[in-house]
Amino acid sequence: PNTGVTMVFISGTGITSAAPIKALAVLTLFASLSGTAAPGSLDAGLQGFRSDKGNVLACLTTHADKFPNCQDDPNARRMTVPTRVAATLRFDNLPSGTYALALIHDENGNGKLDTMLGIPKEGFGFSNNPTIRFGPPSFKSAGVAITSGVTGEKIKVKYLF
Repeated sequence: PNTGVTMVFISGTGITSAAPIKALAVLTLFASLSGTAAPGSLDAGLQGFRSDKGNVLACLTTHADKFPNCQDDPNARRMTVPTRVAATLRFDNLPSGTYALALIHDENGNGKLDTMLGIPKEGFGFSNNPTIRFGPPSFKSAGVAITSGVTGEKIKVKYLF
């Protein structure tokens, strides 16, 4: 999605004075003094799908109390992608911070995680691949620090049935 961020490349070709470079230096200094950092990206490589049926439902949040389902988090980034093309999920223009990603393999395409007696019947995964015991992992154990540039994560989709 277009988020209004424009990348600018400067070339020495055609510049006849140092004024454009000085202006860029001033803008860069202003951005660093104002605490504004360049946004980052998260590339989540997904592994271990047992089939290419259905969709991958993903949710990325910075709020521990909204993890793992991002319910009531208006700033969460959500994504639905057909499983057959979901090798990598990319989240762009992320302000620096700690994020946690939760995903499910919605094999039957009903838009939710199906369970039996509270145990997931479909695949699931989390950033940082935390150990799963009883219930979802904590935000802290799934948290990934995002700064400027691209942060890569490999997420193993798990199935209990």
